[in-house]
Amino acid sequence: MTRTWSRTSRVIAGTATALAVLTACGGGGDDTASKPNGPVTITFWGWAKGSKDVVDAFNASHTDIRVKFEEIPSGTAGGYAKISNAVKAGNAPDLVSIEYSSLPEFVSSGALQDIGDQFTGADRAKLLPQTVELTTLGGKSWAVPFDAAPQAFFYRKDLFARYKLQVPTTWDAFKKAAEQVKKADSKARIATFFPDDPTTFEAMAWQAGAQWFKAENDTWKVDTTDPATAKVTAYWQGLLDAGLVHKNASFSPEWVGSLKNGTTIGYLGASWGAGVLKGNVPELSGKWAVAPVPTWDGKPASGMLGGTSFAVTKDSRQKAAAVAFAEWMSTTEEGVKARIASGTSSAFPAAASLRPVAKKAFDAGYYGGQDIYALFESAGASINPHWSWGPTTGTTNTAIKDGFGKIAQGGPSIADAVKAGHDATVAELTKRGLKVEG
Repeated sequence: MTRTWSRTSRVIAGTATALAVLTACGGGGDDTASKPNGPVTITFWGWAKGSKDVVDAFNASHTDIRVKFEEIPSGTAGGYAKISNAVKAGNAPDLVSIEYSSLPEFVSSGALQDIGDQFTGADRAKLLPQTVELTTLGGKSWAVPFDAAPQAFFYRKDLFARYKLQVPTTWDAFKKAAEQVKKADSKARIATFFPDDPTTFEAMAWQAGAQWFKAENDTWKVDTTDPATAKVTAYWQGLLDAGLVHKNASFSPEWVGSLKNGTTIGYLGASWGAGVLKGNVPELSGKWAVAPVPTWDGKPASGMLGGTSFAVTKDSRQKAAAVAFAEWMSTTEEGVKARIASGTSSAFPAAASLRPVAKKAFDAGYYGGQDIYALFESAGASINPHWSWGPTTGTTNTAIKDGFGKIAQGGPSIADAVKAGHDATVAELTKRGLKVEG
């Protein structure tokens, strides 16, 4: 099994200079072996729905480890800055939530510990290989994958029926359906371009086969203008130019309002979007369905939109306990049930054995009893394995987001925004003293 998930490891193994700190796994230590005065206490920072419920369930069922939980803003809303500042100040928690896209940045800054001695190859073999790829850098394991986030298309089946639409399986068919929606109702659109969220666009590029970051020898190669990205860029620019999609911020009152009044009849999201809709528009229960995301050739293919892992900070002296808790959250029936029981969570676990548990715990009545987890299972298997994140995702995404914001106001093109992300990335890598080509 280890042979199947080691591609990224092999690619990055020779990039000690590029990642700068992969051999400096962050001191720390492990005092969990000696606990004469009762249970080991660890601290955990996270923001995902249901995190407190999971901690409460763990503490109620364990006597050897006690978890103190602090809810922080989501990563891009300030959580990552809070974690970074705590690491610099030497008062970071033991365990933190980090999305796959941001993990290389924390590794390259020396903020985390290698957990390979606790989270073994046998443990990793139980998980979706693509998630293991994303948490393995330089031949070392840096986090416990929790979930995968394959893409999915959520749609109003009642309005699709009213407008006599076929659920699109290709991007060409999606565009034709978008034209039909606009023709049927001048205010309605098939989906939304989120100007505040570059990650949705990145998932589209990922699905199409793009490879923005490659680490070869001691050099980072950056390419956001490859043919796959250019294809996705031109496609979405065409949809915007023709007015075939809305332009609203993700999860904004405007977006939710358009769902409520039926002027947005589709949502290009990920597996966790099942909980988003259920939580934001509960009154539309029974009217939504889920389909595979359209692809370029009609064959199954997916990128990943988000996805969470749990990492141990460099100064934690309770690594074994922190990993034990992370594994409990990610790989046990009790942990997954506790999260989904919080109400709107629709986690698609990285652990294959737990997907039936997640399916059973999530009330699919909102989707008319549709077996959405079977769909997510297929989508997860189709995630393109040839995507790697770079060590400056924050910089890349900020630049693209700024460009997308201007698009929403009639400004520069998607291509301009993506080029700005490329230039900002190259500049930041150079500033850090890393070799870069692109």
